[in-house]
Amino acid sequence: MKPNQNEIEGWNSELEDLDALGRIHWAWDRFGVGLVTSTSFGLQSAVMIHLVRQVSTEIPIVFIDTGYLFPGTYQYGLTLQKQLAFKAQVFSARKSPAFQESEYGKLWEQGEEEMKKYNFLNKKEPMDRALKELGATAWLAGLRREQSSTRGNLPLIESHNEIFKIYPILDWNGRETYQYLPKNQLPYHPLEGVGYESLGDWHSTKKISEVESPEDTRHGGHGRECGLHVDLPEGLDFTV
Repeated sequence: MKPNQNEIEGWNSELEDLDALGRIHWAWDRFGVGLVTSTSFGLQSAVMIHLVRQVSTEIPIVFIDTGYLFPGTYQYGLTLQKQLAFKAQVFSARKSPAFQESEYGKLWEQGEEEMKKYNFLNKKEPMDRALKELGATAWLAGLRREQSSTRGNLPLIESHNEIFKIYPILDWNGRETYQYLPKNQLPYHPLEGVGYESLGDWHSTKKISEVESPEDTRHGGHGRECGLHVDLPEGLDFTV
């Protein structure tokens, strides 16, 4: 039986009193083998992976590969897997990048609605499939409130699409996140320090110097929120 809203609010109160590692312990104790985490192998991805691995080596780490990530992101993924001794479970779109471009063209060049379709095909659908195949009941994600306006009011745990989403570092700031890496002997991403606020696909990620707002650096300027964490807009029917 799913907890009601009052119970979820109670859980949030419990999580507020814990640090990030304690929140992951809390999630592991409560959800056990139903718990998964995701990684983008982006600029601060090592933080969540390192925290999760301290709690349990049994928590699956899911990587959604769009096929369009920066070469440095793939290199970073290989480095982290070797250093932290894990193997990511990789999921991708049902259609290859080349097949998609042949059928739909370059969706990221066709406006906001087509960018949403691109994110659904290459991020949301593969992640939903990963959660289903892994039998997940709860998902640990490294979202932080300060990253975008859409994350400013997120709770530490919420129920969404029949799964619980938990954000252990939600209240961390950029400095705390950045400094976690050297404090724990973790490597920086190869593209750290060259002007990127965050990293996604090479074709729709810009440096902070190229845009007016940090939220314009991702998804072709159509908003910062990652396609993993948004649903296909109502009324859009995009068969995979």
